[in-house]
Amino acid sequence: MSDDPVLPAYDASGLTGVLGAVASQLAPSLAASKAQVGAVPAALWPQTGDSGSGSVVESGSGSVRGTPHIPSAKRYVVVLLDGLGWYALQAALADAPYLAGIFGDGHRLVTTAPSTTAAAITSLTTGAAPGEHGMVGYRFRWAPGSGMNALTWKDGPESVAEFLLAQTWFQRLSGAGVATSTVALGKFVDSGLTKVALAGARFVPEAPSTPARIEQAAEVAAAGERSLTYVYERKLDHVGHPHGTDSPRWHQALTKVDEFLERLRAALNSDTVLLVTGDHGMVDVGRQSRVVIEDETRLGTDLNQVEGEARFRHLYTERPRDVAARWQATLGSRAWVCRREEAAEQGWFGPILDVVRPRIGDVVVAMRDDWAVLTQTYPGEMRLIGMHGSLTPFEMYVPLLIDEGE
Repeated sequence: MSDDPVLPAYDASGLTGVLGAVASQLAPSLAASKAQVGAVPAALWPQTGDSGSGSVVESGSGSVRGTPHIPSAKRYVVVLLDGLGWYALQAALADAPYLAGIFGDGHRLVTTAPSTTAAAITSLTTGAAPGEHGMVGYRFRWAPGSGMNALTWKDGPESVAEFLLAQTWFQRLSGAGVATSTVALGKFVDSGLTKVALAGARFVPEAPSTPARIEQAAEVAAAGERSLTYVYERKLDHVGHPHGTDSPRWHQALTKVDEFLERLRAALNSDTVLLVTGDHGMVDVGRQSRVVIEDETRLGTDLNQVEGEARFRHLYTERPRDVAARWQATLGSRAWVCRREEAAEQGWFGPILDVVRPRIGDVVVAMRDDWAVLTQTYPGEMRLIGMHGSLTPFEMYVPLLIDEGE
């Protein structure tokens, strides 16, 4: 494995650019102009010093590298397979004959930093980097001393509208006359992440059975003269966390997902293009590769708050230089450790709005190889085998597979 981290691509060649490429086919005049982000209320971060300025930055500001070609169509169905990494899929194609059939013409994309669901999905749907849209991780500081969970919205802002820093492609395309919908579990309809990342799309609670779900997605995709339908599938991530990607259960889950996709493709109209992608890959972490912060005195010193997840930590401290040096000395080759300014210079979070900057750790820690750094503050981490969030190839590379149908 390389000694260097895999840096994200916040442009047309990364996961961030997929829906922009679709929009260029559905509404060329709309896609020609970049979305604006950062028009935020001044009171969003009511502090002095690091407070938000409400300044506006253009998203997708990186250079274009190997932009995938999206075929022309009137309708697109984008299926997001939570937890599907490029290399895990490549190694398990025997379990996924449908995906194997379109893998050879597929594209390897780079996801976001951190390589985690809340950040990646919001970048996919807005075309903006985490430093622009504000979803900088699984857990991060939202207000002084308070860390929010971006998936459950626990301890997050009551007004989700305040958090919405970037327009979604669903909002922009709906305004251009394109029918936009998302099909996902009904329990997600009122979640903060849905309201931020899927704003503008008609939410359709998924049907309980696979046949009904396929029929439902096909009907939704057929709406209007032009359409974009987003389908969320969490099975791989749901199985991978407790059992790992090397487990029989994960391979069985992949086969079920593969069967679902093949049947979905068969149910879609011929004027519909099916796109299959992932938000992040996953690394299996053994018991011998775990470091617990509370067991290492040097790691716990001078910390005000620990957020993020076991493969990618946000550390909040008044002494970032000391903490960064201490963590790097303690973890050595097991981690990449940066102060916030250093991570920003390297492009980990893309352009960073003033209002977003305090959400990022004063020190950020991305674990290398199959290592994880856990905290007893969040005991649920201790039960996980499959983890993600860091900047290794297994987590950062995701597929974009395209099936135009017959």
